Amino acid sequence: MITFILNNELVSTGKSAGSSLLDFIRNEMELPGTKTGCREGDCGACTVLMGTAGNRIINYKSIVSCLSPLGIAHGRHIVTIEGLDMGFLTPVQKAFIDNSATQCGFCTPGFVMALTANSLAAEKTSRETAIAAISGNICRCTGYKSIEKAAVAIAETLKEKDIHDPVRWLVEKKHLPAYFLTIYDRLHDLNVKHPPQQGSDIKIAGGTDLMVQKAGELAESGIFRLDDRKEMKGIVAENGRCSIGAATTISELGRSDVLKRIIPGLGTYLKLIASEAVRNMATIGGNIINASPIGDMSVIMLALDAEVIIESSGNVRPMPLKDLFLDYKKLNINNDELIRSIVFNYHTEPSLINFEKVSKRTHLDIASVNSAISITMENEAVSECTISAGGVSPVPLYLKKTSNFLKGKPITAEIIMHANELMQSEIAPISDVRGSKEYKRLLLRQLLFAHFLKLFPGRTGLKIGQL
Repeated sequence: MITFILNNELVSTGKSAGSSLLDFIRNEMELPGTKTGCREGDCGACTVLMGTAGNRIINYKSIVSCLSPLGIAHGRHIVTIEGLDMGFLTPVQKAFIDNSATQCGFCTPGFVMALTANSLAAEKTSRETAIAAISGNICRCTGYKSIEKAAVAIAETLKEKDIHDPVRWLVEKKHLPAYFLTIYDRLHDLNVKHPPQQGSDIKIAGGTDLMVQKAGELAESGIFRLDDRKEMKGIVAENGRCSIGAATTISELGRSDVLKRIIPGLGTYLKLIASEAVRNMATIGGNIINASPIGDMSVIMLALDAEVIIESSGNVRPMPLKDLFLDYKKLNINNDELIRSIVFNYHTEPSLINFEKVSKRTHLDIASVNSAISITMENEAVSECTISAGGVSPVPLYLKKTSNFLKGKPITAEIIMHANELMQSEIAPISDVRGSKEYKRLLLRQLLFAHFLKLFPGRTGLKIGQL
């Protein structure tokens, strides 16, 4: 049985763990405030809160329920828009009314839940964080300016929020119903256990890829949850080596002070990948094991010359990430194996690292072409260099010839142009809905130039006519 608290009600169900949380909320529990929109995590209309018990607190985050298998709710607190009802408008809801931020109303519950999740974060709420929280919510009516004003108004009401105990503060200030204060003890008393894995169960951490690609298959399946396995969570960096648990979410990567030191621009790069509600679910291991030729985390990790630690029956083995991808959606891994962690070496003085991505939308979209570079300089010459690219091959590609060519070379326009010639010989793009093969070659050339223009401003010697 799957057991969890839905709003203020204890729920137990024998429905398939791989079925949709969104469908369960709407069809089984008859809570229609959570809307069915895109079913691909792209519109935010189905946004709910998911609370997980931590050290005497509940950590809440926004998730898109359309991409959430029901089994992910087991032992947790799920909150829909109905779960905020106190007989009067919450400050978030009132801000929408006061700023005329709702018209047809279809999208409004998702916006309210995303901003409520932001209110619950154990960090200061600002104009920027409030607006970022709703980056994955689409509205077809308002033109967004009124919604932005509502978000700013909400941030103003949260200036004095107690970041050490946000739930209690929000209850006291009538942002949340009082039952939120009972959730920790109620979840603790449940003492839920995960059922043993069955042979037919599908391994799943976040579900953001699988719930799109295999929704029908999952709907009838059990799942083997990886998202709460301690050995697959967390980020550790010591003695020049960084290890990231495969079940670490993309949001957790972005918040990591450790990774911010090693990859200074990581937070900016991750905002190109998906909305906050999707990043709260998606994991680095899931992005890699999906084996997409344009997997953003695969491309970033290839540029860091990362290894994957593969586990099977308690045994582990390392493998260079560049050896994991065999062909389109084919991996050098057995069915009984999984990725436990991703590791890479780093320097005390951070390497120069950059990630570039071109997609139809600047943010929250799948790449047409993406690329990353890690480069170390010594005496005005390149001492180490690793370049990767996505969207130009059946697999995320480590550009071996181009990387090796740049080692020992100065940064000049001539060297960069020669590197591009080598790079073009290493790729084999195809024409598809994201662009012709000629267009993708041109894009990757521009991304290579962008790496050097950003990392070495004023030093490349590149002329506008060459770009």
